[in-house]
Amino acid sequence: MLNAYRIKRIVITLLATTGLLIAGLITSCSLMTQSYIKAQHTSTTIPAVSTEHLIQHVKQLSITNHPRSYTHLDNLNAAADYIKQQLSLYSDKISEQPFQVQDNTYRNIIARFGPEQGERIVIGAHYDSCGMTRGADDNASGVAGLLELARLLKENPPTTPVELVAYSLEEPPFFRTDNMGSSFHARWLAETKQSVKLMISLEMIGYFSDKPNSQNFPFGFMKKLYSDQGNFIAVISNMDNRKVTGKVKSLMMGATDLPVYSLNAPSSVPGIDLSDHQHYWKNNFPAVMVTDTAFYRNHHYHEVGGDSWDDLDYNRMAKVVQGVYIVVQHY
Repeated sequence: MLNAYRIKRIVITLLATTGLLIAGLITSCSLMTQSYIKAQHTSTTIPAVSTEHLIQHVKQLSITNHPRSYTHLDNLNAAADYIKQQLSLYSDKISEQPFQVQDNTYRNIIARFGPEQGERIVIGAHYDSCGMTRGADDNASGVAGLLELARLLKENPPTTPVELVAYSLEEPPFFRTDNMGSSFHARWLAETKQSVKLMISLEMIGYFSDKPNSQNFPFGFMKKLYSDQGNFIAVISNMDNRKVTGKVKSLMMGATDLPVYSLNAPSSVPGIDLSDHQHYWKNNFPAVMVTDTAFYRNHHYHEVGGDSWDDLDYNRMAKVVQGVYIVVQHY
């Protein structure tokens, strides 16, 4: 007879496998609809993303404001001030969401674009880093993408309300707690009965590699379903957001030649909920994570002295931003 432990492991494996099979179906559907999505926005000129701007933002956060953990509040506040100043270049609707944790005040920085009314799209990225790490990929890359997206939206105003949010306190010891900046923001949206069409978490979007076996996965057999090269961007979500994931993926595929893969799986699969999008799920908002897959690819993840600005591929990071821009304009 099977003992309880073995039964539990079998159930978890079956759940994970089911999620991966569904992810395969989503991939097939996305490939079939790619030509339609491309045709849908052929009239939309995809604006150029400045790699120089991306480098500037990543250097500012990972060098000038290093370390920017919760234990270095001056640097964390300086990072928030920089983000606010940059966003104010592109939007006149800038606000802060202050929140209290352990007798200190932390800040989410928010920029709004498009009309005041209607279902909004939320794009978020956390600006704190873990401990003494430089946090170039994690997550200065996501914030740099957010700032460059703001520039694109100023030049090409969206027809739907868009909210760009830079969060504090994503990293340990606050991770997976209600003290995360994204938790405060998601709860505010729910409590004020705001309608959210989509939330995208930009979580590490700058590390790529064309080397064989440069990409790892929670399960080894996934290399056959996806790729053993870390040369793609991934759209990740839970089982409730399968259609959302497929649509985001298809739109991003139609924007550039950067490979885009997707995965929907239970949260028991390691990595599925490892960012700010988890709090939007908790508040019943559709949310996905756009990521280079973090520690499954970037071996400098949470490494003191590693995760430097010059480890990143800014040309491919720019393509990620272009993909997210197309999602904003056509979702």
